[in-house]
Amino acid sequence: MPQSVITPIAPAIQLRNFLEIPYDELEELNLTAKKKILDHTPAHKLQEDYLKKLSDEKRLKAVTVCFTDLEGKFHMLDYDKKFLLKSYDNLTFDGSSIRGFSQVRESDLRLTIDWGSLRWLPSDVFGPGKVIVFGLIQDRDGAPYASDMRSELLKFTDALYKKDGTIAHVSVESEGFLFEGLNAEQSYRSHNGFKLVSSGGYFNSLPNDPLKLFIDRLAEAQRALGFENEKDHPEVAPSQFELNYTYTDALLAADLVQLYKLVARQVAANMGCTASFLPKPVAGINGSGMHCNISLSRKGKNLFWDAKGEDNLSKSAWTFVDRILNNANDICLVLNSSVNSYRRLDPHFEAPNQIKSSAVDRTSMIRVPLGNEKSARIEVRTVAPDANPYLSFLALLKTGIEGPMTETITSEERRKRTKFLPDNIYDAVRLFKQSEFVGQMMGEGNKEKFVERKMASAERCPKALGTIVKTEEILFHHEVTNQHIWGIF
Repeated sequence: MPQSVITPIAPAIQLRNFLEIPYDELEELNLTAKKKILDHTPAHKLQEDYLKKLSDEKRLKAVTVCFTDLEGKFHMLDYDKKFLLKSYDNLTFDGSSIRGFSQVRESDLRLTIDWGSLRWLPSDVFGPGKVIVFGLIQDRDGAPYASDMRSELLKFTDALYKKDGTIAHVSVESEGFLFEGLNAEQSYRSHNGFKLVSSGGYFNSLPNDPLKLFIDRLAEAQRALGFENEKDHPEVAPSQFELNYTYTDALLAADLVQLYKLVARQVAANMGCTASFLPKPVAGINGSGMHCNISLSRKGKNLFWDAKGEDNLSKSAWTFVDRILNNANDICLVLNSSVNSYRRLDPHFEAPNQIKSSAVDRTSMIRVPLGNEKSARIEVRTVAPDANPYLSFLALLKTGIEGPMTETITSEERRKRTKFLPDNIYDAVRLFKQSEFVGQMMGEGNKEKFVERKMASAERCPKALGTIVKTEEILFHHEVTNQHIWGIF
């Protein structure tokens, strides 16, 4: 009987040759890109430069163009590189598919590329052959779209700089949780809760603990993306993390918040886990915040510093603080925009829910950290990590610079008064709706849209928060829910 013939397997052929850049080279490329923005390189020169780079680099396959909706949810579209090079000035998308954007009758919106925001991506996190860039949204006629808060923040900070060279600096300390399992938020049920990957706490995690491995991988990716890391560590609550990076221009800082959360989620998913930025996902332990450190400078001089001033802050810095304290209730919904965020404003867990400032008391809305001529700043501790960073920074800057002063606050009152922020979303919506300043700050149309979205979410949740985190406040959260769940309510 003849023996069967076995056909030898051909050696593997490398069919794909997409761009993969080592982390040290990535960091250099992205720091160079960041410097071009901070040096105020003209937009047309950035466009010309990056179009040439995209065209010359044959191993690039796609460009991820991203934008943020009114509530703060991050959206991404992948464009084939060759298509993008031909059509970058005529990109459109269906705005009616994005909650809180345009109506069906005016659905088409334009997406123009902010070329200065282009970043080269680590291939082990995002896949090879891709770069990412932030978009600016336009109406059908090419005008900036009123509900694109990134465009609004860009317009405001540009106006500050053109007026007298003032630059708004922001640095965030954004906390999050690492939970067991993929899509842990989408499958959340209140009777089960989330499963923590670590039972350690502040600064307490072994080098090869799952939480520490996640933090290390996230830190590596951040460094490669040009974040300019400062420190990273487990936070107070078990399975909680925080990675700090340097301050920068307000618009770039908001972009980094969205990149930080995106990279954290993908690194966690690669480990079979979920990175969550819910403000209070687990009852009975500390929640997560996004502390915003803010200062203003002009011609290299920190306008918030005064060696002889109270807590070494200048008079203009204290006026900035007083304006925020005066309008704290009006903008609370912007800074704490989900049902779940009002669980965090609980005084039993170092919640920054008191409308006052302090150099030491961490329950104060505003803290004055130790600083010097370079680092003097204020720290707004009330902001939740699920807030729209563009809208939040716009609200804080506009309020601090332009907000109405309805009462004079003395130094003693700043430290000792006992006024509190709302402890539920319904009160926050009421205060937001009745504020004339909010309508001026973000536009009456956006104000109405924002209230509509927040009430739609609130009405899908039990009115009383109670002592356990409810299923609905997670599933109908603006960063968690999908169109299907929202539609079948």
